[in-house]
Amino acid sequence: MKIDLHVHSTYSDGTFDPKEVVDSAIGLGLTTISITDHDNMLGYYSAKTYIEENNKDLNIIPGVEINTFHRKQEVHVLGYFMDLENPAFQAMIEKQQKARKSQAKEIAKRLQKIGINVTYEDIKKCTIEKSSIGRPHIAKAIAQKGGTSSVAEAYSKYINNSSSVYVQRKTVTPHEAIEIIYDAGGIPVIAHPCDIENAQELIEELMSYGLRGIEAYHRKHTPAVVEYFCSIAEKYDLVVTGGSDFHSPSLYTGQVIMGKNFVPPKILEELELEKKRIEIANS
Repeated sequence: MKIDLHVHSTYSDGTFDPKEVVDSAIGLGLTTISITDHDNMLGYYSAKTYIEENNKDLNIIPGVEINTFHRKQEVHVLGYFMDLENPAFQAMIEKQQKARKSQAKEIAKRLQKIGINVTYEDIKKCTIEKSSIGRPHIAKAIAQKGGTSSVAEAYSKYINNSSSVYVQRKTVTPHEAIEIIYDAGGIPVIAHPCDIENAQELIEELMSYGLRGIEAYHRKHTPAVVEYFCSIAEKYDLVVTGGSDFHSPSLYTGQVIMGKNFVPPKILEELELEKKRIEIANS
């Protein structure tokens, strides 16, 4: 069994549409995936329908990655097996989408003030309908309008926290995201903790809000980092998850990294057991 529980599609900042994600995963020998798009579930729904209608041999579990902000840093929260009809969960997704739109509109206004004629509509054209607008789409719009010679240059000049045109998105906190996912019957997991300053301290703090897992297996994590976060998970009786955090094939080799970093198959069974424990706790 080969699994990858952190994959993105064109419904957020991935370059593969859900059908391409599914077919690529099958071609790479994966048996279970989770499409964890930023702040929406549309990639999951689309992939699930494609799998069912075409009898594809791939298990897909509901997942999401909520972008939050805490103490001047981004903290990403993964959620698995939520009740997708839960009103609070749906309200959080709606709030996150509104925040993304507001951010894009404000950045467009600031770009116009410095002579780069990028509109909100230009940014929307770089996305697919109802997808999560993010930094890649804004950077692409800047490059397309001649503001920079490349998307990479747009990132380095404008789409970063030190730029005068960049606006921080007004997101939910990690505490809110975790509590809402947990109350919706889902498993909240801290994503790629290597990116978080004082990660262990925050993990301890978030446990009282319902945090139930740590993404120890991630393509950025060295074996030593994997071991470190697995030890923290064991200490606090948290589940361990993992995935490639796949967004697009390599620019240099064309390699698709889904399933390339090792994720123990037992993780899926442990997630399913955790789901049952949460259902009992919430009943």
